[in-house]
Amino acid sequence: MKFRLILSLFLLSGCLVAFGQADEKGLIKISIMYPFAEGKTFNIQYYESKHMPMVAGFLGSNLVKYTIEKGVASGIPNQPLPYMAIGTFYVKSLSEYQAAIGPNIDKIRADFANYTNVAPVILVSEVVK
Repeated sequence: MKFRLILSLFLLSGCLVAFGQADEKGLIKISIMYPFAEGKTFNIQYYESKHMPMVAGFLGSNLVKYTIEKGVASGIPNQPLPYMAIGTFYVKSLSEYQAAIGPNIDKIRADFANYTNVAPVILVSEVVK
């Protein structure tokens, strides 16, 4: 009986992982990356509580989810941190994203001064797996 329960839980967790990945396949991912450099600053609390929710609001129902990552280290020991932070939006449609961001780009850019003195690097990609 315990074996069946353990097996059932194992299979259920495998399905959840597989379905979780399938949910993102085909989505458009917008990665906003803030490079690290001496003298540059980034206020993660402001970014999390004000900036990202503001931009998410512009995206409406096209937005599936967004994430915020704080850089902690380079992938290579004893090398400088490549990015201080990365914000990511997952959307259903690139054209809807562009239509929502276009009229609001001045508001978005004006808010940069509230949390950073770094120009972001933006990558738009499609999730394949």
